[in-house]
Amino acid sequence: MTTLLIDGFTLTAEQVVAIARDPSLRVGLADSSRAALKQSRDYIESTWMHDEAPMMYSFNTGVGLLKDTRIKVEHIGLFQTQMIKAHAAGMGEPFPEEVSRATMLLRANAFASNYSAPRVEVVDRLLDFLNAGIHPVMPQKGSVGASGDLAPLAYLAAAIAGFPQAEVIYRGQRMTAPEAIAQAGIAPVAFALKAKDASALINGCTVSLAVAVLAARDARDMLADACLSLGLTLEALRAEMSAFDERIHRARPHPGQVRTAAIVRKLLQGSTRTTHAARAVQFPEESRRTDIPYTPRIQDVYSLRCAPQVYGPVFDALAYVDTIIGNEINAATDNPLIFDKEGGGFEIISGGNFHGQYLAQAMDLLAMAVTDLGSICERRIARLIDPTLSWGLPRNLMTGIRGVNTGYPVVQCSMSALVMENRTLCMPGSVDSIPAKGNSEDHISNSTWCARKAATVVANTQYIVGVEMLVAAQGLTLTEPLLPGFVLGQGTQAAYDEIRRQIPACLDGDRWFHDDIAVARSFVQTGSVRNAVEKKIGSFA
Repeated sequence: MTTLLIDGFTLTAEQVVAIARDPSLRVGLADSSRAALKQSRDYIESTWMHDEAPMMYSFNTGVGLLKDTRIKVEHIGLFQTQMIKAHAAGMGEPFPEEVSRATMLLRANAFASNYSAPRVEVVDRLLDFLNAGIHPVMPQKGSVGASGDLAPLAYLAAAIAGFPQAEVIYRGQRMTAPEAIAQAGIAPVAFALKAKDASALINGCTVSLAVAVLAARDARDMLADACLSLGLTLEALRAEMSAFDERIHRARPHPGQVRTAAIVRKLLQGSTRTTHAARAVQFPEESRRTDIPYTPRIQDVYSLRCAPQVYGPVFDALAYVDTIIGNEINAATDNPLIFDKEGGGFEIISGGNFHGQYLAQAMDLLAMAVTDLGSICERRIARLIDPTLSWGLPRNLMTGIRGVNTGYPVVQCSMSALVMENRTLCMPGSVDSIPAKGNSEDHISNSTWCARKAATVVANTQYIVGVEMLVAAQGLTLTEPLLPGFVLGQGTQAAYDEIRRQIPACLDGDRWFHDDIAVARSFVQTGSVRNAVEKKIGSFA
């Protein structure tokens, strides 16, 4: 099995996601990083471990407003323990195990760049936990994203040190850190932290970053699925395709807009359902009178016609978010940092790289972009169930005895509830600064909450996109007898076939729609429909 070697400079978001979600993958420390960490630590031990050393923040001083208080060498070991206890003030449900894994990987990678100066044994301990599948339990609430994610990272540090109060998830069971360490065969069970180790472990917005990496990846995958759900709805509504003409989008050349239109054209290549001939067929519930000649629609409503102009900003926002995340993954976010000094040796410099404003603003943008994506998808779901808006699709896409059976209106209503929740979660947390710690932190980023709410928005929108696939497929199935000889595009046909493989059409009246909704969300979570389409037409998004 190949081991990923981290060096602090080359880790990618794709690798973080892979490690976070696959506990079988292993991680090691690059030899170059190991040598650099040893060199700086040797200097620290030989030069600064005495009471006449310069005062260096959190190394041999207290933290926050106690920054001017010297910590004697004899108390530095106790200082590490007490610092973790003082910062373990989190609340709420724990982060998922994948966030815990991503956090350990990202913290180890930050140390590998040799700007934080913990002992190399601390990095090895993090990687031992990661490779053994020991996942620290970190409460989700309590960080303001300023001097790092201090509260949740204190729980990680406590687990690494083997505190009896610390809890972890190991092999699916929640237990104390010492129990898991012993069962995993990691030695020692109680791991003593030395100068700078504890402050290095709890500094930096690494939990915010872990949540952000996973949410951004899920959002990008979901955007591809939203292109599929759009394509299926265009087919179900026999849409007018002129709005996706390449010339229109070259005239307003935003990359995301141009890209969206190209994706739709590729998915619907070969479709005859989105033609004037298909639109000329009148469905039983369509309001157009049969004695009046068919009049072309000319153009569709905004949720169809303006999809490139709405999806485009999401593509472009994700490109920006990916840039921020890529920089953060290989950033030194501790304080203070250690640097080579001209002429030999090292110096420690205090700064503010722990501040999470980049992540906070990026996650607020992600939440807003994904919320609007879900909003336009939900409007198409609403259109699909209303024959006055769908050009005659059966009301509620209902089957069975009319009145006894209801169809999909409550499914659509549930998606409306998610849209409203998402809109509330779009209130920007990155501008909501509040002074903390006796005003020593007088401007904070709120990055942890920004990342958490963005992840919630993404999770909610996975349901909306999946349900649009589900409902559009129902509309396609119900109108197949009315459009004999009309075919779907190559990409949309592959999507439809995979949906039907997993969820049979609802043809005999209402059923337990809860299960269908869960499977529909799994389309997005697992990428099953997306993968089926790519097997047919190649990469499309």
